[in-house]
Amino acid sequence: MPVYEYTAIDAAGKGRKGIVDADSPRTARQKLRADGIYPTHLEETHTRERSQRLSRWQVRITLQRVTRAELVSTTRQLATLLVAGLPLVAALSGVLEQVKREALRKVLSHVRERVNEGMSLAAALREHPSVFPSMYTAMVHAGETSGTLELVMERLADFGEQQLALQRKIRSTLAYPMLMLTVGLGVVFFLMTYVIPKVTQIFQDMKQALPLPTVILIRVSSLFQKFWPVLILVAFLCWFLGRYYIRSQKGQRYYHRQLLRMPVVGELVQKVAIGRIARTLGTLLHNGVPLLSAMEIVRSLVDNVILGEALDEARQEISEGAGIAAPLARGGVFPPTVIQMISVGEQSGNLEGMLFKVAETFESEVESRLTALTSLLEPVMILALGALVGFVVLAVLLPIFEMSHLVR
Repeated sequence: MPVYEYTAIDAAGKGRKGIVDADSPRTARQKLRADGIYPTHLEETHTRERSQRLSRWQVRITLQRVTRAELVSTTRQLATLLVAGLPLVAALSGVLEQVKREALRKVLSHVRERVNEGMSLAAALREHPSVFPSMYTAMVHAGETSGTLELVMERLADFGEQQLALQRKIRSTLAYPMLMLTVGLGVVFFLMTYVIPKVTQIFQDMKQALPLPTVILIRVSSLFQKFWPVLILVAFLCWFLGRYYIRSQKGQRYYHRQLLRMPVVGELVQKVAIGRIARTLGTLLHNGVPLLSAMEIVRSLVDNVILGEALDEARQEISEGAGIAAPLARGGVFPPTVIQMISVGEQSGNLEGMLFKVAETFESEVESRLTALTSLLEPVMILALGALVGFVVLAVLLPIFEMSHLVR
């Protein structure tokens, strides 16, 4: 089907540019007018030019990025319109009218064009993998196959809102401690670089024996003052080399294994990952996605290499006829409680329901652990910064006290 590039004016009088598929220029103009777009210029693009334009268009959308919050909000709006009984194309048009971000508007416009041509919604969404993850398109495909697309879209919206709420909770919980740490380190760096050298210069000019805390402070301050560009460069170099090592296969495996073994952080990371795995797998199974396909999709969402390898081994054994609980238990990374709950759900025929319970349990534990960790971090950081400031004050005041004794 020919593709036309158009320049147009919408109902609000704003200029619009884009592409449209149609059998002829007349059909293209009719399609645009039906959407409230009035073309002023229409030109057919050749196949090669079309692929180049689509490629550049995809790059621009990828650079602009469609956020998870925008995707969740759009899914909720589409689900509401589908439940109200609107046809799919009309529902997409209704959602498109509410979208303000240019990147998402272009994606939805392209999806609507593909659906209007007769393509399935899942196939149209797969053309934008940077916007719609594999889990999203798999559930949409299952909904279209079973004729329950509106219910699937509602569940997708619920799932996205739950994940977004958990992500925001984690960020808001860690925001204050990170702010305190950043401000504290900035203040200490300023003191060591600019304030302390001027104060300690007076003590050095006296050529008197100084207390040990003052000597340490002077040397550390001198190090910061003379070599702070080198220190920053070394810190940046260490960060760059560490990140390069972590991105390698060996380094990534080592880092993820050590991360899971850390006393407090490791348990928190494990619970977050398992909660996400359980909720995603339960949502996929609940919407009719086969177990092996669901396991493959879940594997693509797992960032931790150790957990991913356990899922790969479990999927291989499941494909050979095994259940799901025993292979996960052999991986050694899933807690016994999770294995027992999955085993009960598997035996009772309610695996997805038990997975939802696992997700709810772990998500609530993560939330409570984060709250406790934050309440503990705040006083610890205050004490640490207070001890550092106290050492600086002590190092400055001790020579002053000795000077006062000498004067007497």
